[in-house]
Amino acid sequence: MNVIYAYPWDIVGDPGAAGRLKALGVDAVALAASYHTTRAATPFHPAHRLVDARHAACYVPVREEAWKGNRLVPGTPSWVDSDDPYGEARDALRAVGLPVQAWTVLTHNTLLGSANPDLVVTNAFGERYPYALCPAAADVRDYCRTLVREVVEAGDPDALILEACGALGFRHGGHHEKSDGADWSAAQIALLSLCFCAACVRRYEAAGLDVAEVRARVRAGVDGAPGSVEDALGDLAGPMRDLRTGLAGELRDLLLAEARAVRPDLKIALHANADPWATGPFATVPEGVDVDLLVGNCWNAPEVDEAGLRALGRLGPRVGAYVLALPPRPADGGALSFLAEAYTAAGAAEIHWYHGGLTSAARLKAIAEAVRR
Repeated sequence: MNVIYAYPWDIVGDPGAAGRLKALGVDAVALAASYHTTRAATPFHPAHRLVDARHAACYVPVREEAWKGNRLVPGTPSWVDSDDPYGEARDALRAVGLPVQAWTVLTHNTLLGSANPDLVVTNAFGERYPYALCPAAADVRDYCRTLVREVVEAGDPDALILEACGALGFRHGGHHEKSDGADWSAAQIALLSLCFCAACVRRYEAAGLDVAEVRARVRAGVDGAPGSVEDALGDLAGPMRDLRTGLAGELRDLLLAEARAVRPDLKIALHANADPWATGPFATVPEGVDVDLLVGNCWNAPEVDEAGLRALGRLGPRVGAYVLALPPRPADGGALSFLAEAYTAAGAAEIHWYHGGLTSAARLKAIAEAVRR
């Protein structure tokens, strides 16, 4: 199965967009129902060449009655000329025979994080990540639950894809990002991603951990050169890992239950990572997670991507590969086919192509060739 990703603004206002995606030969479109801040090229749109989505927004209608009582309420997009961008784009895609999967970004939201700094991931040095809502906070879990319910009810998708279904970490890019020069290792990045917001601290204390000791070991690890998170945390690594993966699991189970309460037969996919210390949009997942598909990030060196897919495959559900078809990948159908075949050999039952709206004509042609093969 081949799935192409797209934004509502790629389709709204462009009568040729749905047919263009259909011509790729894909089986479905993953359409953004909730998405973070971005600046996106629109090379084919008849009315514009660029969309500046200035803040995170919900692309299904934000119904006042549904959000009543929630502290966190999503923003709405002024940059799409539609009262229901997701619905309008969904209907256009279905009109050409393409099923629509609701691509839903959860805890990545700078608009809400900046306005509610007590609800964001906070590192061991007390520095906040405003783009990263922390699901240890009840208000964040309520937001995610309502968002999923509204996407399923108001969006009426054919399937659901959940991204950032957990706490984001250090490495997710800020405006004019200047943090790469520090040469932090993977272990140091993971340590900088451990959260010490008030809600997380309460969880650590409830588990019997000495928070001051945990914080001191994390800070020493960041400033040292540990070979792994386990080296830095010592005997505290196991409890911290279990708390972190447990938090992601609580959010995931809550949202799966919410979606299935609305649509029991709805297919649900997770952007996921088998690494228990994983941070970012691809949240850590345990063995036996009850979803239809785990989608692994395949934007790296092929051997790294293949190892990640095999690790996901050992967890139980079907696996999909989230394949970057943009630069620096070549605009070459043979090269993209080679990647897709390698990922299929590593266990991927679905190829999720990123991205159908951002890309050039040459890259669309390459994606179509890879899909045909």
